[in-house]
Amino acid sequence: MTLVSKLGASAFLLMAMFVGAVFPTPTRADIIMDWNAKADEIAAQKQVLPFNHARAVAMLQVAMFEAVNSIERRYTPYKLNLLADGNLSKEAAAASAGYDVLLALYPDRKADLGAMLATMLAAVSENESKQKSIDLGKKAAAALIALRANDGLEAEENYRPATTPGVYVPTIVPLFSTTSAVTPWVIGSGSQFRPPPPPALTSEIWTKDLNEIRDLGSRNSTKRTAEQTAIGRFWFLVGPRTYNPIVRQVAIAKDMDIVDCARLFALVTMAASDALIAVFDAKYTYNFWRPITAIRNADQTNNDRTPRDAAWLPLGDTPMHPEYPCAHCITSAAVAAVIRGVVGEEVEEISLTSPTAPGVTRKWTRLQDYTDEVSMARIYAGFHYRFSTEVGQEMGRKIGELTSVTQMRRMSPPTLPRDG
Repeated sequence: MTLVSKLGASAFLLMAMFVGAVFPTPTRADIIMDWNAKADEIAAQKQVLPFNHARAVAMLQVAMFEAVNSIERRYTPYKLNLLADGNLSKEAAAASAGYDVLLALYPDRKADLGAMLATMLAAVSENESKQKSIDLGKKAAAALIALRANDGLEAEENYRPATTPGVYVPTIVPLFSTTSAVTPWVIGSGSQFRPPPPPALTSEIWTKDLNEIRDLGSRNSTKRTAEQTAIGRFWFLVGPRTYNPIVRQVAIAKDMDIVDCARLFALVTMAASDALIAVFDAKYTYNFWRPITAIRNADQTNNDRTPRDAAWLPLGDTPMHPEYPCAHCITSAAVAAVIRGVVGEEVEEISLTSPTAPGVTRKWTRLQDYTDEVSMARIYAGFHYRFSTEVGQEMGRKIGELTSVTQMRRMSPPTLPRDG
């Protein structure tokens, strides 16, 4: 005999209402993920540069975390010491914080963002605490925007092309030459995890890795398989749009409530943004040549084991910044390290599509498989040497682990006084 038949439907309903009052249902995390997806949509439409988008989503996610976490002090705050009534609406606070951050970043999208905010707030019960919740979100957003107002993003680009007087060099200015000077979220500076220099051009590592990418990364390679070619093209997509969908899938699979979801996204986006700051510090410190340059100039390296190929081309168009280390590798490893620190290595099947490889879906059940694929994709694409992908992964792992261990830590419950 079931519990319902024993108590009767009415009695069971009353008991369910009592349980719901004493043990509230976890607040759904949809708002956190919806604003995250909206940020990706805007970035794709406006073709926002990868680092700028990484910084933007970190601002978005941290502001929402600070708002909802101030209502339920489950974790230590990032920087803001907001005080909030525990009876406020986390949904309204998150909706308001997300709207204000994105509006500050993309004021031309006011109508679109406003409609989305209205839909979110319509689901929140009308009571005297609703406006206070909205105000809390606005306060969190304003404080976060002020915190990042002078973080160095707008520094004037001043890269100096290497040449001799009168000699032509390509005139496209590299990207992200000032990114390393942007204020990090967690790491002490862009140079905190700067790796050793790349290997010597006569070393075994250099010889092996240059010859590997000559074969596997060539546009007309006969040694790269059809699947490897698809993987290389798939990961032409860069920036937060390569990892935000994965984080959303993890949060859904783990059925995270709004506070835990906000924390996961805040940790991931801070680590990923810092990873880019760190990698561009190293890239512009070492100013190491890309495979297309190295292979076409291999006769100048005093290494007979790496012959010159005067017409060599990579599978894709080489990104416009120095080679060492691999940026895609550091961000994916940082993201994976944070997710691993929060939920563990094994995940429900995560998948991703890419506009640079229509019709292709990549799937993984282990985070390490995901990061390893990203690294191999840069070799297949002809963009990065293997040693560069390995160094990038190691840097990203350190940054992700530092972020997940030191930031937004779970708070101990208050100790109740003993009787007597």
